[in-house]
Amino acid sequence: MLEIFSWLAVLLALVASGGLLLARDWRWQVVWAAAQYLAVFTLTLNHWPLSMAAATLVSGWMAAAMLGISRPPAQSERSDSGRLFQGIIAAVVLLAVTVAAFSLSDWLGSAGFPLALGALILVGLGLLQLGMTSHPGRITWGLLTTLAGFETLFSALENSILVAVLLSAVTLGLALAGAYLLQSAPEQV
Repeated sequence: MLEIFSWLAVLLALVASGGLLLARDWRWQVVWAAAQYLAVFTLTLNHWPLSMAAATLVSGWMAAAMLGISRPPAQSERSDSGRLFQGIIAAVVLLAVTVAAFSLSDWLGSAGFPLALGALILVGLGLLQLGMTSHPGRITWGLLTTLAGFETLFSALENSILVAVLLSAVTLGLALAGAYLLQSAPEQV
C-alpha cells in the first residue's frame, strides 16, 4: 500500500514541478509549490517519522506563502513563447532522470525506485528552471525545487532531526532572500 502512495507522490512531484516550471501567474506558482511539498512530504514519510516529514511540509508551505505574499499585486510576468521549448527540454530532462534513477535506486538500496525517481525529477526540473531564467522569483522557485529534491533523496540516507531542521531553515532562508529580491527591485522583475 505504501508503494502506491510513493508512486502517486512521484506523479504529483512530476506534475507540480512541471507546472511550476511552465506557470507564469504567481498564484499558480504558489499552488504548484504547495503541491510539490506535499509530494516531498509523502516521499520522505517512508523514511522519516511523521514529525520530521511534517516539518518539511510546513517549511515548504511557509516558503511558498512568503513568496506569494511578497509579490506586488500590480506585477505579472509577461508570457513568452518559450513554453513549448521549455516543455521539450523538460521531457529530455525527464528521460535522463528516469535512466539515472535506475542506477541510483540500485546504489541506495533501501530507498527504492519511487524515491530516487521523485528526488531526481525535482532536482532535474529545478536545475532546468535555474538555467532558463534571470527572474528573481523564478530563480527562487528553482532553488527551492532543487533543494526539495535533495531533501527527498537525503531522507533515505540520514534520519537526523538536526538535518531536518537545517534543511527547513535553508528552505525558509531561501524564501526570505527571494522575497527580499522581489520587493527590492520590482522594476527589474
